[in-house]
Amino acid sequence: MLAGALASSSLPIDATGSGQGSGKESAGGSTISPAGLPEPLFQRRIAGRRLQELSSRELATLVQPDGPGTFRVARASTAADPAVVDVRYTVEVENGLPFGLSDTAAVISSTLRDAKGWSAVLGVSLERVDAGADLRVLVATPMTTDELCSPLATKGRVSCRNGGLVVLNARRWAAGVSHYNGAVPLYRRYLINHEVGHALGQQHAECPGTGEPAPVMQQQTYGLDGCRANAWPSVA
Repeated sequence: MLAGALASSSLPIDATGSGQGSGKESAGGSTISPAGLPEPLFQRRIAGRRLQELSSRELATLVQPDGPGTFRVARASTAADPAVVDVRYTVEVENGLPFGLSDTAAVISSTLRDAKGWSAVLGVSLERVDAGADLRVLVATPMTTDELCSPLATKGRVSCRNGGLVVLNARRWAAGVSHYNGAVPLYRRYLINHEVGHALGQQHAECPGTGEPAPVMQQQTYGLDGCRANAWPSVA
């Protein structure tokens, strides 16, 4: 298990996925119905389109600065046995955000299961659950991120790990950063591995040299310092 006590959040959870602004899930892909979005903007940009069809720029326009502070929790397919699992985590998306819950959970879980990830590097097992978690992985609006990360200063721009919370800023999740050159899926994997790395006791690292792959614990959101973008703890 994680060393020490893990912090919990006072923000409520909507485990049923039926809270205000939650997107509809269907076998054909996630559709969008974010709460509070001006209707003309919703119709002009995304009417009848699935999340997978939107560009990162379009997704970013749908991320509101603040949200209700309630979260949909991705269902786990099996119950994790605490006797054999080191870290149990939930995947949660704040209500009103334009991200499919099952799609988001699939990206986070596949990242944490990957052979280049922390499980292989540190020899720990991580399992997604929908209750009784050691760690909550949250995708949250910028202002909710600031609240959950306090006293860390995320300033509506970046993500954090704060106790038992891994808080991924929805603006970054939607659009990444410019120096990843449009590779938003890769940046998302970096973001997951970096913040979960903190929860597993890893500290910040620096670029080892120009042209080298950036350590995943480098603060790549702020810049690469001459390194190449890298999303993984294990660098080939």
